Amino acid sequence: MSLKVFDLQCEAGHVFEGWFASADDYDAQRERGILACPVCDSHQVNKMLSAPRLNMGRALPDSAEASASRPTEASATQAPGPEHMAQIQAQVLKHVREIVRNSENVGERFAHEARRMHEGEIEHRAIRGSTTLREREELARDGIAVMPIPDFLDDDRLQ
Repeated sequence: MSLKVFDLQCEAGHVFEGWFASADDYDAQRERGILACPVCDSHQVNKMLSAPRLNMGRALPDSAEASASRPTEASATQAPGPEHMAQIQAQVLKHVREIVRNSENVGERFAHEARRMHEGEIEHRAIRGSTTLREREELARDGIAVMPIPDFLDDDRLQ
């Protein structure tokens, strides 16, 4: 069975991949309200425009001129393997933990503190904390950029 991979985006602008049995499967899941953003849990999810994957490397004529312009095997774009993906994930987690370590946990005051910094009432500094979906939406609407991180990465034991 082949899967359809779509680039999806929630109303808050988070982009992520969705894998479906077919385009109809995507439509059915969206209509039933079971699609959700993995970052903010929004159920307002839409497909983004994406280019189809075209594999034309072997269809080129086998002349000397064509072979000179043909990409080499080493330069061809390939999906990273499991080992490479594990390395990427480890690097991302390392950087996120570094951000957590170098920021102040303001808890439930996060939206309030972020707004005060945005409005120039207090000095800018790195903060983290928690918000409701409504608070995140209000911050985004007011042009205040925030980046959600999973709760397990904001655990003080990871610092």
